[in-house]
Amino acid sequence: MARRFVSIWFPHLMTDWLIRCRPALRQEAFVLAIPDHGRMIVTAASRTAQLQGITKGMAVADARALIGTLQVIDDKPGQSGRILNALGEWAIRFTPVTATDPPDGLLLEVTGCAHLWGGEEVYLEEIVTRLTHIGYQVRAGMADTIGAAWAIPRFGQTPAVIPAGEQMAALMDMPPAALRLESAICERLMKLGLHQAGSFIGMPRTVLRRRFGREMLLRLDQFTGLEDEVIQPLLPVEPYQERLPCLEPIVTGTGIEIALRRLLETLCQRLSQEEKGLRSAVLKCYKVDGAIEQLEIGTGHPSHNTNHLFKLFESKIPTIKPDLGIELFVLEAPKVEDVRPLQETFWNAAGGLEDVSIAELIDRLEGKTGKGTVHRYLPAEHHWPEWSVKPVASLHEKTDTSWRTDRRRPIQLLSRPEPIEVAAPIPDYPPMHFRYKGKVHKVKKADGPERIESEWWLQQGQHRDYYVVEDDTGSRYWLFRLGHYTGDKPHAWFIHGFFA
Repeated sequence: MARRFVSIWFPHLMTDWLIRCRPALRQEAFVLAIPDHGRMIVTAASRTAQLQGITKGMAVADARALIGTLQVIDDKPGQSGRILNALGEWAIRFTPVTATDPPDGLLLEVTGCAHLWGGEEVYLEEIVTRLTHIGYQVRAGMADTIGAAWAIPRFGQTPAVIPAGEQMAALMDMPPAALRLESAICERLMKLGLHQAGSFIGMPRTVLRRRFGREMLLRLDQFTGLEDEVIQPLLPVEPYQERLPCLEPIVTGTGIEIALRRLLETLCQRLSQEEKGLRSAVLKCYKVDGAIEQLEIGTGHPSHNTNHLFKLFESKIPTIKPDLGIELFVLEAPKVEDVRPLQETFWNAAGGLEDVSIAELIDRLEGKTGKGTVHRYLPAEHHWPEWSVKPVASLHEKTDTSWRTDRRRPIQLLSRPEPIEVAAPIPDYPPMHFRYKGKVHKVKKADGPERIESEWWLQQGQHRDYYVVEDDTGSRYWLFRLGHYTGDKPHAWFIHGFFA
């Protein structure tokens, strides 16, 4: 398949944008200007001002001499680049590969895209119509090469589609500037009477190189396709991406669900064939008014299960506001990993943590409660309670350390022990009552002490004597006394956990 490119030219980019922002300027004569060596220079003029003789590069003082009521608006540096970036992102609804062509154009690689709109002529006309509808005067062309596509809107008849392989014939009647040559080279060609590319394109290459330099040959080759030319897309194209354009704008939740399921089925089929699964996915909805709505999901393990992924998206679909309608759906998988095949067993009905349904359940819970709300912990080889567990991100991660079962441990362990006030007999009796967060708890039962010390190679300090206590309401707590209980040295009590 031959590569195809579209070039879009905005002859009045800045003034059209300003009129969109301030509709009252539509019939007014105005210019944008910047200071230059102590005077204001026109950088863009409205069509009304141009009809009265105002041109780009003219001094504002001279422009005001022609039009006394001329409005002068300060031009912000870099504004045209920001506008082109926004237009380039808007154009992603027509192709995933869009790039800016400063100072006033866009370049689109549209290979394999036009058939979705019913053909190249209809496709190009649709792009021009959409941009015109939102307020921009545009010219566009399509060809096999970037050079040919660039020349059509600026020097040819538009909108025009050059059939595959016929860009050389289209070049013959165009001026030298259509080759994107430097102005100095164009001036030399014009002085020699070579007003059209057909006048010199048949000359020997050695003559062209000697008279006009290597740039002449490079631009000729780029125009005809002998030299490859690539564009740098605004957004990197995800290797795992599916697109679904709509013949009619989608305005209902049911329509969004149907589109999403079709995209998921296509993407998951591809992932399954490559033995991969996605860890994150983004659904982008391009609306008729130019806005973009998007939904994101994540999974705890690589998955290409269409039903599971659809359920993760399903609860978020009501947040999408179609407004005038959605004309393009794009599903991307930014993070993809290999799927690990599980060893099936004959005798065990349950697969434990290896069971895919466990991971899918966690994904659904996090989809409703928020990412990172479900945690998994494994034992760590430490005596100090707050160091004896470690969080892990995967269900497949394992450890050689076993959970300690010879001693009771609280269900909820505080990340940092909190001080409490305790009344206890001496020397080593459990507390009779304690005060925690302003509330007094009378101890009915107690078990302990259990002495725990930190590893000497990690930390030096006092030991802890832990007690399991139960108050008069039946609640149980894990308390400890820090250091030895002596009368001549201040002691401290802490609460460290809660039992069921």
